[in-house]
Parts: sequence; C-alpha cells; structure tokens
Amino acid sequence: MTRGQVLLCLDKFRGSATAVQACRWLAEGIRQAAPELSVREAPVADGGEGTAEAFLAAGFDAVPVRVSGPTGEPVDAHLAVRGDRAVVELAQASGLHLLPEDGHAPLTASTYGTGELLRAALDLGCREIVLAVGGSATTDGGAGLLRALGARVVDARGAELPPGGAALAHADRVDLSGLDPRLRGVRLVLASDVDNPLLGADGAAAVFAPQKGADPGQVAVLEAGLARFARLVAARLGTDPSDRPGAGAAGGAGFAALVLGASRRPGVDVLLSELGLDAALASASLVVVGEGCLDAQSLRGKAPIGVADRARRAGVPVTAVAGRVEVSPAELAAHGITSAHSLADRAGSPATAMAETRRLLRETGAELARRHSS
Repeated sequence: MTRGQVLLCLDKFRGSATAVQACRWLAEGIRQAAPELSVREAPVADGGEGTAEAFLAAGFDAVPVRVSGPTGEPVDAHLAVRGDRAVVELAQASGLHLLPEDGHAPLTASTYGTGELLRAALDLGCREIVLAVGGSATTDGGAGLLRALGARVVDARGAELPPGGAALAHADRVDLSGLDPRLRGVRLVLASDVDNPLLGADGAAAVFAPQKGADPGQVAVLEAGLARFARLVAARLGTDPSDRPGAGAAGGAGFAALVLGASRRPGVDVLLSELGLDAALASASLVVVGEGCLDAQSLRGKAPIGVADRARRAGVPVTAVAGRVEVSPAELAAHGITSAHSLADRAGSPATAMAETRRLLRETGAELARRHSS
C-alpha cells in the first residue's frame, strides 16, 4: 500500500457542486473504499465564484453582509475574515449568476455592491483585504465600486451618473477626494487570473462583455465609456493604470482596485499560499485536482493547473477528476497530471453527470482509492 496523504484540491463543478461539496463527495468514496488512507480536503478557487467559500474551508470565518446586486437589488453576501484580514469575493455582489432570469444587463450592471463589501471589511478594522474578482456581470470599470467607497463620477451638469458602463460615456469629472480615508491604511490585493488591460482588443469590453450578453454595438458603447472613464481617472491621478495587467479583470473592476493602490497576484496563488499547499505536498503521496470542465482555459492558470504545477515540482503524482475533460493526455502530462477521469464519460452523458455528480464523484473516489492502495 502506498503511504502518505491523499490531497484533494478540487474547484467547483459549476451548476452541480461547490468546491467544498466536490472534495467532500470524492473523499467519501475514497474513505469508503480504503478507510486506512489519510485524506485531506482542500477546496480551491482562482478568484471567481467560490473563492470566499474556499477561504472559509481554510479556516476563515464568514461575516454576512447585505449589499446591492449587479442591477441594484439587495443580495445576501459574506466576507471571509480571519483576524484583521478579509477576503471579498466580487461575484457574491456583482456576479453574473445574480442577474434576473430574464436576461443580462451588460450596459447597466454595477460593481457598487462589491464596494459595499470592501467598506464592510473596513468597518471590521481589516488591514489586509483580498479582492477576488471573476464571474462578474459588469463592465463598468469599477466605477460603482469606487462610488461605494466615496468617489464621485458626474456629468457636465454635476449630476451623478446612473450605474453601469454605458453611462460612463457621459462622464465629465471623476472626484476621488472623498474616498474612504481608511483605505490608506490597508494593504489591498487584487486576486485575479486575468491579466488583460482595461481597453483595446484585449480589454474588458472587447473580450469579456460578449460573455455578459453584450452585442457588438453594446461592446462599442462600453469601450467608449471605459476609455472616457480611464482618461478622467488618469487626469486626476497623474498616472494611468488602464494598461497594467489585470486592469480589465471583472469588467474593469481590476482597474478600480489598481486605482486604490492594489497589488495584483494570481488568484490561485493567493489561495494556495493560505492553504499551505507546499507544506501539505511534503506529506502527500497523491494529489487530485479537478473542476467542472478541464479545457484549454484551465491550462492558462486556473486553480487545478496551479495546484498540479506545484505538485509536479514537488515530485508528487497528480490525477484529475472533472465533469468533462476536453484536453489531451499530453497537455495534461505537461503539468504533471498522469491520468484524468471524466464524470461525463462515466455517466454516459454530460446531462447525467450534472444530475448525479455526488454519486459519480463517490464512485470515482472509490476507484482512485483502490488504485492508490494496490
């Protein structure tokens, strides 16, 4: 029998399991088949939806906060807090999944609620705040976020602009003098796996707004609004953060974080450091990574690949479990992943895999346990 801990580092299986559930269900199958194996569940995320939950699993406490959703409706969110450190997950306040079922709101969705979450962390006296971005419904350049923290964005008449990225085309002045002074005493970290700039062909509007329901005409409107907003902010600051890596994250919420002095780190690195992954790898004999769909985008630094790369460098074998596997064995092997298990293949169809994720993860866990113990 192979000795050492089996380390489970799964991200969410979107639509069927959170990262915590995915790790738990896989662990159930392993423990049932091989009770003698030591299993550690370490759910992961890369800055998008589920990041706060992953930090809670790592020992942070949940602090509930009621904030404005992307279209202004109240939503229930929470911070992940430990001591004077907090994690703010943008998706909880400004996420695409919070939009009404009748459609998207690419021109009007706002990050105001994310700013409210940041303000709640300041109210708790936090001195380090991780802003985890990803999964946003917004393309407002983070204007809503800044306004929630005391900034003003006004038109030529001095009236506050309505929410959303389209309105930024009418901005005449950005006033940052009213920003919450407590921000000056806080270390702000922008956690994002996106390194896009704010503007241009690789920017927030061109690349990400179509994913949020914007048609080509709306993309042009949003690009114009973001460009005007960036010019006004640059004139106020005396420097232009719009070209910096990560400025285009979450529809430009990354730009707002950089305006506030944030340092950017890949979201997966922030979480893995918190999990103490390198220390855990020292006692691991197998690492299992996974997410709903293991595809080409995963290979660009998503959480499972971030874990696999560290395990590879530590000399620990890695296997993958995913709802669907859409990359080749050779591509996975380049990151140290020696085998991959598809729930869709096991179930016979993606629909069955979505509907019976718990059963399939438990069955896969049992199979992994038998192989690892033999």
